[in-house]
Amino acid sequence: MEYTNLGRSGLMISKMSFGSWVTFGSQVDLSASKKMIKTAYDAGVNFFDNAEVYANGESERLMGQAFKDLDFGRDTYTVSSKVFWGGEKPTQVGLSCKHIRDACDAALKRLQVDYLDLFFCHRPDVYTPVEETVNAMSDLVRSGKILYWGTSEWGAQALTEAFGIAEKYNLVKPTMEQPQYNIFERDKVEGDYSPLFKTFGLGTTIWSPLASGLLSGKYANGIPKDSRVTLPGYEWLKARFESEEGAKKIEQTVRLGHIAKKLGTTLPRMSIAWCLKNPNVSSVILGASRVEQLEENLKSLADVKLLDGHVMEEIESIVQNKPKAQSDFR
Repeated sequence: MEYTNLGRSGLMISKMSFGSWVTFGSQVDLSASKKMIKTAYDAGVNFFDNAEVYANGESERLMGQAFKDLDFGRDTYTVSSKVFWGGEKPTQVGLSCKHIRDACDAALKRLQVDYLDLFFCHRPDVYTPVEETVNAMSDLVRSGKILYWGTSEWGAQALTEAFGIAEKYNLVKPTMEQPQYNIFERDKVEGDYSPLFKTFGLGTTIWSPLASGLLSGKYANGIPKDSRVTLPGYEWLKARFESEEGAKKIEQTVRLGHIAKKLGTTLPRMSIAWCLKNPNVSSVILGASRVEQLEENLKSLADVKLLDGHVMEEIESIVQNKPKAQSDFR
């Protein structure tokens, strides 16, 4: 495993991390969760990602119990939660001071920890002033309930506003952003956020490096019955894969798979390595429903060296989606 600073903070985070979205509480039970967490931990992973909305809190409960049973030293790993979708009542959603405080307390209880290392604002909240959100997060940091706060899928303008408010009122600045990033989804990380990396030293813990499984290559011959696309609540993903644009991307994955084969690796590993190659990516969050899948994807770090300038250009010639304002990481 390799480690890097999360943004400009002193926190050393593993280049690959493990997340529980989709799987914990939906596809895997406590026993399987423990096995995968231990597999990741033994491989050097020190960041485990979660959120209040994942399986309606069950994902955090499983992870918390797994940590307790495995008895890892609390000073040897970092764990996150995210706040935005906490329930159906008005006070259970968004980024108001109240919901942020309540969500943090609930996450601490479910995860069975005294503090959260990272706490993300899961989406921007157009109904709450950014100043209120920044102030609430700062209070949590100063109270010791969280160590670092950040955002997920915020726009560059809202992030810039958050940094400006923190600077103006001497509040705690956001440390990290968690955007989707993969070979097919590049605009935010390579385009919109480029100035933020240079100006604010923003760290990133990116999600969906395999584009919701598209870059696994398993959809080349249709939708497998056991894939996440067939899970209740993911009809939107199935519709996306079955669209004209989805069909085009599936065809591109076949061609990308040929490149991976020539390199002596797999499409998933090459796709994860592609994300790791970007210097503005602090950590790539891996998801898995099987230990064997996780073990294979953890090998991706060794494949980064295979992606020289020529290979990167070959990948580019297939997807042809480089943002207009991009960070050149070839």
